[in-house]
Amino acid sequence: MKQESLTATVNKKRRYGSYLGEISPAPENIINRDFQAAIQNEKWLTDITEFQIPAGKVYLSPIVDCFDGLVVSWTLGTRPDAELVNTMLDTAIDTVTVSESRPIVHSDRGAHYRWPGWLSRMSNAKLVRSMSRKGCSPDNAACEGFFGRLKTELFYPRDWQGITLEQFIQSVDVYIRWYNEKRIKVSLGSLSPIQYRKSLGFTA
Repeated sequence: MKQESLTATVNKKRRYGSYLGEISPAPENIINRDFQAAIQNEKWLTDITEFQIPAGKVYLSPIVDCFDGLVVSWTLGTRPDAELVNTMLDTAIDTVTVSESRPIVHSDRGAHYRWPGWLSRMSNAKLVRSMSRKGCSPDNAACEGFFGRLKTELFYPRDWQGITLEQFIQSVDVYIRWYNEKRIKVSLGSLSPIQYRKSLGFTA
């Protein structure tokens, strides 16, 4: 091939991305890679990750609390649409409705976080928006870290052949519940996020 000046074309796997351009003004990057939080519901991180199994694609949209890594809310679906993120945000907002907490919600610059439904929910709940810089995944590294742990512990070790999308969704849902309730973290004194909150006298 070298002698004939030939090159091989390789189809690269494209990572899922929701960026559709600057469709609305981006807020300031308030988090600025400071993923430490002194109290619960001070800083929330969100993003979308894609899983591809033989049966098709599944998307996960969570909110992760910087205080202890608790997954505050999450949705799973076969389409990365507005309903996926808006439903997740509605559930998260419900957890702070009766408190004075008004978290900073940090995301990338994806279209989901710039559409009217998301913006109106954020405004009505008096939550504070923060966004990463364009194409800068380290600006949301703590959320990416959660995705990495989930995929390393659940997704990559298993062969998902013969598993339906519904069964896969259930498996991810069970993992996240286990992650919140049972999976220990050394940084939390070898407690899970929910155990840690209970040890401090907080409600999970």
